[in-house]
Amino acid sequence: MNKFLCTSFVLLAIIAPAHAITVSTPTNGAQVTSPFKLVASTSTCSSKPAVSMGYSIDSGATTIVPTSFSASVSASQGAHILHVKCWGQGVNSVVNLNITVGSSTTTSMIVKSPTPSAKVSSPFSLSATAAVCSSESVTTMGYSLDTSSNTTTVKAQSLQAAVAAAAGAHTLHVKAWGNAGSVCVTNVAITVGSASSGTAATPGFSPGPGTFTSAQKVSLSDATAGTTIHYTTNGSAPTTSSAIYSGPISVAASAVIEAIAVAPGYTTSGLARADFVIKQSSSGPVVPSTATKSTGIHLLNNWIYNHDAGTIGTAVGTTSLVGTPSLSGNARQFDSSYTDNGGEIYSVVYASDTTSMNFVYDAWVWIEAGSSIANLEMDSNQVLANGQTIIYAFQCSGNAGVWEYSGAGAHWVHSSQPCNPANWETNFWHHVQISYSRDSAGYVTYQSVWLDGNEQAINATVPSTFALGWKVGVVQTQFQMDGLATSGSSTVYLDNLTISRW
Repeated sequence: MNKFLCTSFVLLAIIAPAHAITVSTPTNGAQVTSPFKLVASTSTCSSKPAVSMGYSIDSGATTIVPTSFSASVSASQGAHILHVKCWGQGVNSVVNLNITVGSSTTTSMIVKSPTPSAKVSSPFSLSATAAVCSSESVTTMGYSLDTSSNTTTVKAQSLQAAVAAAAGAHTLHVKAWGNAGSVCVTNVAITVGSASSGTAATPGFSPGPGTFTSAQKVSLSDATAGTTIHYTTNGSAPTTSSAIYSGPISVAASAVIEAIAVAPGYTTSGLARADFVIKQSSSGPVVPSTATKSTGIHLLNNWIYNHDAGTIGTAVGTTSLVGTPSLSGNARQFDSSYTDNGGEIYSVVYASDTTSMNFVYDAWVWIEAGSSIANLEMDSNQVLANGQTIIYAFQCSGNAGVWEYSGAGAHWVHSSQPCNPANWETNFWHHVQISYSRDSAGYVTYQSVWLDGNEQAINATVPSTFALGWKVGVVQTQFQMDGLATSGSSTVYLDNLTISRW
């Protein structure tokens, strides 16, 4: 069952192969004052996922930091090598930058616009001033883009210009020359887009935030055309590296969803946040405080599976733990392929108990869209001290359109309560709770089943004792999927499986 440069001399750039490490500031050859700002990030290290970063000055000690960071770094005046590093599993990499630390009073260049990391449209406004360069009075200012040697200059201590640039990322070099020949440069990283229409609209939620008594499917939308929405569900601020919204988000337990929208020609939207509190209805199986709870049964590594010979046709299955979709961080995935309505049984022994007489099955079930399931079975079995096996078999039967339970002769008995797995919403977490008990004579009473907080009373007592020769004390649960029609496949996920007994 079933991420700046002021120099009085030219520094030679270190030529190195491309790295995954991005150092936004300082640039190679920069002259800075102490402390200076270091901004860097990476997602990979020597082609493997990065787990941490670090930095050091010359041969000094390394400071370990996250894979995206901004730090204030102190260093003595003079020339130094700044080492920016990363580590992955069994690998490491480093980017070395030449920097010169000078006195904070040697340069007075101020770039008013654009600001570092600004997103601008072309032409953009450049505004800068400089009175002193390396303690020399400034006579000329100028600017260039990227590696261009074509510098526009003006003999003044202030610079105002409309600068045209192609769309994309650029480095704006703002320059000043002192009266004795010194040169100071401030580098500003910018991104040029198409003529901006402003800021992308902030995403919206449907339903809106609130407290709910059942799981919700939350849709995200944005009023700006052509947006891509990035979101998180753990309360952390989303970035353009966060998950991309592609359809309704299943919220079966309390969660915080945060989202941003990005679109070509627009600056990134404001942050949208919605708190969803899921409080299941107070109705549900009553479990006494003295009950033994076997939690996380779906995480056990001793699950076995095979074709149910009691079904016609064939079935082949496999099972594994996955992180998505999941509620707890790990859900058990069941994959089955079948012909002619074949069923695949997945089972696990989770305890030894010959005395408990009351059971509550509590689990969350997700049926993947496209699955073809006739019957979805959730069982418990218990071997008593006398060797007799009590079968607590219960299924949502698409064949019969009702909940069914095991009866005399291992036959399925129809209840009067409707159920069909084909009618369950797919790609959504459903909460299933079943309460049943036995007496000393081997009769099993199926009391009620709750689907997503809605109780359906069964109230049926049937003989359900069998001499199967199983090991005394075994307490086992089975999860079975029967195929629908001549051939097909199905994928179902099980999470937070808890069975209470007393």
